[in-house]
Amino acid sequence: MNEIKNDLLLRVLRGEQTERTPVWMMRQAGRYLPDYMKLKEKYSFFERCQKPELSAEITIQPVDQVGVDAAILFSDILVVPQAMGLEVQMLEGKGPLLPEPIKTAKDLNRIYVPDVNEKLGYVFDAIKLTKQELNGRVPLIGFAGAPWTILCYMVQGKGSKTFDEAKAFCYMQPELAHQLLQMITDTTIAYLKGQVKAGADVIQIFDSWGGLLGPDDFENISLKYIRQMVSALKEDVPVIIFAKGAWHSLQSMAATGAHGLGIDWCIQPEIARQFAGYKVVLQGNFDPAKLLSPIPVIESEVKKMMNAFGSSKHIANLGHGILPNVPVDHARAFVNAVKEFQIQK
Repeated sequence: MNEIKNDLLLRVLRGEQTERTPVWMMRQAGRYLPDYMKLKEKYSFFERCQKPELSAEITIQPVDQVGVDAAILFSDILVVPQAMGLEVQMLEGKGPLLPEPIKTAKDLNRIYVPDVNEKLGYVFDAIKLTKQELNGRVPLIGFAGAPWTILCYMVQGKGSKTFDEAKAFCYMQPELAHQLLQMITDTTIAYLKGQVKAGADVIQIFDSWGGLLGPDDFENISLKYIRQMVSALKEDVPVIIFAKGAWHSLQSMAATGAHGLGIDWCIQPEIARQFAGYKVVLQGNFDPAKLLSPIPVIESEVKKMMNAFGSSKHIANLGHGILPNVPVDHARAFVNAVKEFQIQK
């Protein structure tokens, strides 16, 4: 394995003091980059995910063009339901569609826990190729969706602001819901172990819809399964949990043994730190829409954010994915402002 030249992210996650705060951006590989748009015109979404050379090229673009301290694999959380036997379509401008969602016990017979090497081997190939082409410049982050977030799509069949049908499924058919959650968990653990074996240096678990659940439901429907994932991986690789909006459970997420916790812009860093405790790394929490501000505003807002987090146990990031209409030089200004920041003593 190549030694990683810029290992800031890994050192922070291992609890070491670093000369500066590492920075990367969720959804940095893709939709706001002109070079990505060129590939998008030629290849469908899942082709871009499934062809290792395309995935590797897209993964590396922001490292070259924006100067981030880590690459995150270009893929999608919905490759998991796909591998489990559900059809997933990506509709331009509309997002994902799963035409035959899970509603009943009979539907559960249509899906299975797959052999991940057979069904998701293309992801592992993309990781190997990306690692080779990165040549040790920065670490590579692998990822998957949290089981609750995956269930949302598998049951609702499409995106939603509230995922009422997914919640109703959990409340009205709890046994079935837990059976499905466990199948997703088993698939995802095997999938993430495959990513680590292929060379992923860090794993992030995205619970994009964690914030739709109150604290008790978050524990029962989401965290219970994330905990299994963290404990299966944490000895082999640093793990970051990003449960958007679920700041009420930062303390119990920290107790999983995860190395990092992502937070969005709706909670102040000081309060997140009180909730999460002082051992875990916090990642975030710049509002992605703020990247549309004039560059001097971005720079002063970054300073404000960095001062609020303090100089240690922090990975600078956005509080959610970068928006497609953010100019590349604004993304670069965000990254550079973090790199140049000096904590005010």
